[in-house]
Amino acid sequence: MAYVPGVALLAALVVGCSAGADGNANGADSKAGSPTVTPAPPGKYLTLPAPCRAVPRSTLKDLLPGAAELPGDQQDKVFRGSAAVTYDTDRKVGCSWKSDAPSATRSLSVDFERVVSYDPAVSDDDRADTVYAKKEKAAGLSSSATPGPPDEKDKKGEESETGEGSGKAEDPADTDADATGSAEPSPSESSGASTDGTPGSSSSPEEALPSRILDNLGDAAFLQDLPKQAGSPAQHHTVSVVFRTSNVVVTVRYAEQPALITQVPDGRELQEKAQALARKLAETLSE
Repeated sequence: MAYVPGVALLAALVVGCSAGADGNANGADSKAGSPTVTPAPPGKYLTLPAPCRAVPRSTLKDLLPGAAELPGDQQDKVFRGSAAVTYDTDRKVGCSWKSDAPSATRSLSVDFERVVSYDPAVSDDDRADTVYAKKEKAAGLSSSATPGPPDEKDKKGEESETGEGSGKAEDPADTDADATGSAEPSPSESSGASTDGTPGSSSSPEEALPSRILDNLGDAAFLQDLPKQAGSPAQHHTVSVVFRTSNVVVTVRYAEQPALITQVPDGRELQEKAQALARKLAETLSE
């Protein structure tokens, strides 16, 4: 049997261990080429604007006729608005205003929702698009008419319904979208009644435009027209404009109720002013 000096044996053992370590390192390196999931990019917006300061006073004077004629302290109270109750101002904020004039009562509200995805494979923008699509569906509008591939919309809707790509913090937004749709008249009442000239619509078919998808407003937008419900004596008319820009969904609601039931709100005027405000808010967010 050959004799191996102690020093030589120790050196051989060290070399063997080093080779084993290199082998493990090489094995780890070989796995580095395996597919990895790249986190989806975050949304553009990290904060939300102060809602009660989002609408300039000059615009409020136009939208709330009669408020400018009030005494100073009452006028300031109307234009100051009432902030919506929220538990996370980084995610959802809102404000509302109301003006009582001799001829009619006008009300306005704006809501901002910043959507965050908790799934690294789903971007904030995609998650916001899902939230927006649910609101569009609740309004009775076809999602296939929304800009963008319809199959992507359907896919996101399925993910939302199964809970994939969302966290618990997203559920209130989805519930709010469904609740909004269930509390409002059916699509046939909101769009059909506003175009056939029947009682409860605007004074003429030309003034009564139906609910519809809007172009050139954010990444996606729609308008929902809600004239008075059949059988109701009040001539209450509400217009909602909802749009998405990146990971923020904005809702503008503008309504009028005349003092006399014989008076009919001008649906076209309500729609034009609600859209004009929505476009101003979109521009402000983009700055």
